[in-house]
Amino acid sequence: MNTRTRASAPVTVLKFGGSTFRSPAAYGDLAAGLDARIRAEGRSLVVVVSAMQGETEGLRERLHAVNPHPEDPTTAGLLTTADLLSAHLLATALHRTGRSATVLAGHQVGLTTNSSFLWARVTGTDPAPLLKALESHEIVVVPGGQAADAQGRPTWLGKNSSDLSALAVAAAVRSDTCEIHSDVDGIYTSDPHLVTGARLLPHVSYNMAALMSLHGARVLHRRAVQLALRHRIEIVLRYNRAPYTVGTRIGTGGDQMSAVVFNQRSAVLGYADDALADAAHHAFHLAGIGTVRQNGGPRVAVVGGYVDLEAVQRAYGVEPGRYLGVPVAEVRGSKVTAHLAESGEDALHLAQRLHDWMDFPTAAHGPEPRLVGV
Repeated sequence: MNTRTRASAPVTVLKFGGSTFRSPAAYGDLAAGLDARIRAEGRSLVVVVSAMQGETEGLRERLHAVNPHPEDPTTAGLLTTADLLSAHLLATALHRTGRSATVLAGHQVGLTTNSSFLWARVTGTDPAPLLKALESHEIVVVPGGQAADAQGRPTWLGKNSSDLSALAVAAAVRSDTCEIHSDVDGIYTSDPHLVTGARLLPHVSYNMAALMSLHGARVLHRRAVQLALRHRIEIVLRYNRAPYTVGTRIGTGGDQMSAVVFNQRSAVLGYADDALADAAHHAFHLAGIGTVRQNGGPRVAVVGGYVDLEAVQRAYGVEPGRYLGVPVAEVRGSKVTAHLAESGEDALHLAQRLHDWMDFPTAAHGPEPRLVGV
């Protein structure tokens, strides 16, 4: 049983991903939903939001048009403004409903990080700014992925890091739960947008959620799950539109599960020997980039995209590995079997075949897929 002392005024922490905001009208829709929730529950809200779809990448393209190799502090300072814009749009939509709302940007919210500007790690949390803002406002809106280093310079927690912001905020205000809203209402046996027959998993343990995230599942940020485990915060995954249905709960329990996990932007890199692969794995870790050091050879799987793989390796004095393909992970309980596909499209087809055999292991699906373990 969790015996930590809670804040005197109960606070609900919610996160809404970029897919929530497909148009300016979506901010008004969400504001109406938040207004209804306050009327129903009477609790203050901290709402973490991501940028509108395409905003961050649009800024990245404009930045690279000016300088193909921008400095990390400049990149962090610019890209985080996309989430800040989203936060202010929601705040003004809330004002229109009559609710009192304010925005706390990354340098105001009390999260301190190291100085890895583009993949920063949280090193300290000061709850005072949030608690003070909640004294005079019903809703505090926080742009996801933003923080500041010890010198007050803007840092970015990395791609898709609004989950991490939300869990850090929940820990700061001592909330028992944190709700993550996206266009997928929970964790499935594979990506339901891509794999036919993917099944919802109602209860998942912290460890299983972190394992799936490590191998490329895009539902949650792996470090967010680790933070939730450390503070015993239950993560509730919900759909991001009314009626905001609950799909998966992540906590200390969880059912035995099987799944097929892949991300078409992930890449497996091959090296001349294990020592070079270990050095590359360590370099990516130092840069805050998720990787899996694969068994059976000198290979490293870099999870997710939006990373200049060659530049990161050279920055740490590592000769870049050669591209081998896209990893696909078959998860059965705590056992993970890694497979390799030649391209993102091949990874999708492989994932579908693996999933079919995992859930429906009959001859109706044809011969068992011939797989390459890595």
